Amino acid sequence: MSSSVQRRDLMRIGAGATLATLAGGVVARQARAEGLEGATGTFDDMTVRQIARRLASAPYHGPSQTLPKALDNLNFDQFRSIAYREDKTLWHDDSLAFDVAFFPRGFLYRPRIDIFEIKDGKSEAVPYSPDLFTYGDPSLRVDDNLGFAGLRLRTPINTPGVMEEFCVFLGASYFRAVAKGQSYGLSARGFADGTGDPKGEEFALFRAFWLEKPQPGVKAVVVHALLDSPSVAGAFRFTIRPGDATVFDVQSTIYPRTKIEQSGIAPLTGMFYFDANDRTHVDDWRPAAHDSEALQMWTGAGQELFRPLRNPLDLQFSAFSDDSPRGFGLMQRRRNFHDFEDLALNYEKRPSLWIEPIGDWGQGWVDLVEIPTPNEVNDNIVSFWRPKTPLEAGKEYSFTYRMYWGWDAPFPTPLARVGATRVGSVVDDKNARFFAIDFMGVPFERLPKDTKFHLEPQSSGGKIRNVVVEPNPNINGWRTTFEFVPGDEKVVELRCVLAADSGPVSEEWVYRWTP
Repeated sequence: MSSSVQRRDLMRIGAGATLATLAGGVVARQARAEGLEGATGTFDDMTVRQIARRLASAPYHGPSQTLPKALDNLNFDQFRSIAYREDKTLWHDDSLAFDVAFFPRGFLYRPRIDIFEIKDGKSEAVPYSPDLFTYGDPSLRVDDNLGFAGLRLRTPINTPGVMEEFCVFLGASYFRAVAKGQSYGLSARGFADGTGDPKGEEFALFRAFWLEKPQPGVKAVVVHALLDSPSVAGAFRFTIRPGDATVFDVQSTIYPRTKIEQSGIAPLTGMFYFDANDRTHVDDWRPAAHDSEALQMWTGAGQELFRPLRNPLDLQFSAFSDDSPRGFGLMQRRRNFHDFEDLALNYEKRPSLWIEPIGDWGQGWVDLVEIPTPNEVNDNIVSFWRPKTPLEAGKEYSFTYRMYWGWDAPFPTPLARVGATRVGSVVDDKNARFFAIDFMGVPFERLPKDTKFHLEPQSSGGKIRNVVVEPNPNINGWRTTFEFVPGDEKVVELRCVLAADSGPVSEEWVYRWTP
């Protein structure tokens, strides 16, 4: 590098620092104007809760969504062409395990999101400048103090010394993450309200973030977030540890503005287009296409349930009653390229996401919403915990949980697990459906080779017939098949477990059949 280039870079950095100082003051004033008093200055674990409590006691006023004319109607390609400069990432020059880049506003991401940095117990606004970005189209650069739309966290998750994005907070209260070696797939949200309700759903917004500057050598980063919507305000604290599984410890406190009948705690959102259990209305060359293949649950009573997902013709809402759940998640068990045959989308590398409640969540339901989709563009699967008791206005509710973004559920099980669910026609009976369910796992490695297995199927309607259980040496497991005749039924709940003479040896397979 020549001395003239070095000097030019130093001049640019100096100008940026001057702009940054001015912009920081503007951001702080803007935060105060939007009702976020206390966002800057002394900060502790009660700060965001105090702001959320104060917001919930007043009418809702959302952040600004006004954009200059040049950015008012960005398409996806234009939005993507505005890139955050790597040399401007927060903590770039501090030799830490993390740095942070920010998203511009525009396209689907219009609200101005306030972002603050916490150092030594003090909070300061992260300053905005148009010089923090590069522009594929120079006409998209404007000098207004626009602020940011969201953030991305980076760490050397795959290669030592190479900073890579592993977590994003962007859009409403959505966020997503990956573990080592994975590609992005499903997302999570801070809160759900009215999901699956024909009257419509309210999408709360993470309107402000506080980023704790980590100490050198520390492999975890803490992000605080302020949730806000017409119905609710809330405070979140995420302690994030990336690795072979990327783990979030989440402390959330919810302050309803109104009574919330259909609240969703720890919501998960993904895409299921088709698989071997559900492709009758899909004409596609691949074996499958989905972020997640099933909802998995571990109930308070110790039951382990596996519910394959579907892309139904009509919206389906399922509720699994529970008391003090041990965990639930949207899972991707298929990990072979040949399960999908998609060189571009790498579905086999997409994370499973498991929710582990910390403490007693009481009575409620694990809800599953399956929405029809004509393609793989739309997120059409949502799952969350719905407390039995509605959330009352003016009260405080706390939910603590751990999120595991990884390759599988975080706990080992002595039970056989569902390896695949396949559904098709019955050759000589057009009114029947053929089900093939593979079981694989620990019991077949430990039980005597001459153990006799049988299937214990149940249905809420229709008839199950011609049950067969046979070894499947290709997976070192067992295949079970049966025919299901629905008759005049429109919705039927099917269940089965694989059992030996001593009792069940598998998790419980549960399935909703619709025409």
